[in-house]
Order: sequence, then structure tokens, then C-alpha cells
Amino acid sequence: MSGHSKWASIKHKKAAADAQRGRVFTKVIREISTAARIGGGDALSNPRLRTAIATAKASNMPAENIERAIKKGTGDLPGVTYEEATYEAYGPGGVAILIETLSDNKNRTIAELRHITHKYAGNMAEAGSVAWMFDLKGVIRVDVSKADEDELLEQVLEAGAEDMEIEGDFFEITTSAHDLESVKEALEAAGIDLESAEQAQVPKTLVPVSGKETSQLLRLMNHLEDQDDVQKIWANFDIPDEELDAAQE
Repeated sequence: MSGHSKWASIKHKKAAADAQRGRVFTKVIREISTAARIGGGDALSNPRLRTAIATAKASNMPAENIERAIKKGTGDLPGVTYEEATYEAYGPGGVAILIETLSDNKNRTIAELRHITHKYAGNMAEAGSVAWMFDLKGVIRVDVSKADEDELLEQVLEAGAEDMEIEGDFFEITTSAHDLESVKEALEAAGIDLESAEQAQVPKTLVPVSGKETSQLLRLMNHLEDQDDVQKIWANFDIPDEELDAAQE
């Protein structure tokens, strides 16, 4: 289990604490408003908005908060306009990191990202120096306790998915970015309970990380994740499971 999969598992473990602090709400509200501004307020015809609403509901966000965020995005209520930007960085051990942001002040955002990466043994990179190391894919996660492996594999391949693997406590299903929505809908129609479904930057190659660099990298990733303007982070690290477990204790 490595790169995208390991970071997804780490985020899953800390999600409850983040939700209690309201951090999840802040990020999801920005995503809902941006999705509604770009693609309209009808979730049925706006896959990005539909995904954001599903994330909000999974985080127990009140329905009125969701509706308010949509209306701010469509202009029916006054609100802040957030700009999307992706930044590139290197972490300890030469790990490549992509940082997706939604911000109302890009100068503030980049200054804070530079501060965080420098503090935790990383550095910001030039545009294009990291992005080529990743492929945009669809990634769907299903709790292993909620589906039979053989039956799920048959369903995902029939729906047009590229691959399925067991990653920790989840089946991780990979699709092309284009086919994500159709595979997601096919699984939902089959009654499969999805943990998450998103477009993800999946690393083409992996960078082994161990020893001191493990704790440095995880501190960097966690502090980037906790920055309010940051929506998603992707990295190409490969940390041995025993070191990962020890670093999180």
C-alpha cells in the first residue's frame, strides 16, 4: 500500500477529529460553492457538485449548510469567490507532492505553503516539475466488510473499471478519470455502499521513505492538509507499513 492509498488511509483515520474541529466543513463548503459556480446548482447534472454534496452528508453537515453553500456558488446569496490552483512541492526524501487549493487570496496561500514546506524539510517546486509524475484517475473505495471480493470484482470490471486491489480495510477500485462517474453509478445501482469516489492524482512511480524521513514527511503532509486553503494533497511516497504504524502512534 503506497502513495495515494496510504495517504487516503491516514486521512480516513483522522477524519473524525477533523470533523469535530469543523475543518472538514470549511473545505467541503468551499468545494460545494465552487462546483455550483462552475457547473450550476443542479446536482443531477453536475457530477462535481454531486460528489461534494455526498462528502458533506458523509461528514454530517446539516442540509441547510449545503443549500446555503450552493446558493452562494450560484450567486443567489452573497459569498466569496474561490480560485482553484495546483502547486507542486518536494518533501523529505525527494517525495513529489501535488497540492490542490481553493483560495480567495493566492498570495497568502503560496506564502503559507512555502512556510509549511520549508519548516518540515521540503520545498516548493517549479510548475511542471512534479505534475508529470502523476496520472489523473478515478478512485473508488469500498469497505471490505460491505462487499464480497469476487462479486465486487465482477461488478467493477463489467462497469468499466481498470483495476481493483485490497488496500488495508478497503477495496480500492481504479477507473479512468472519464469513467469514474459511470462506474460509481453502476456500483450504487447494484446496492454497493461506497466509502468515497473521487478523481485522484495517482503516482506513476514511488519513492521509498524510511527512518527519520518518515516522521518528517507525515508531519509535512498533515500540516499541509490542515491549511484552510488546501483541498487535496497527492504524493508518491512508499513507507513500510510497520514504520507508518509506529509514526502514527
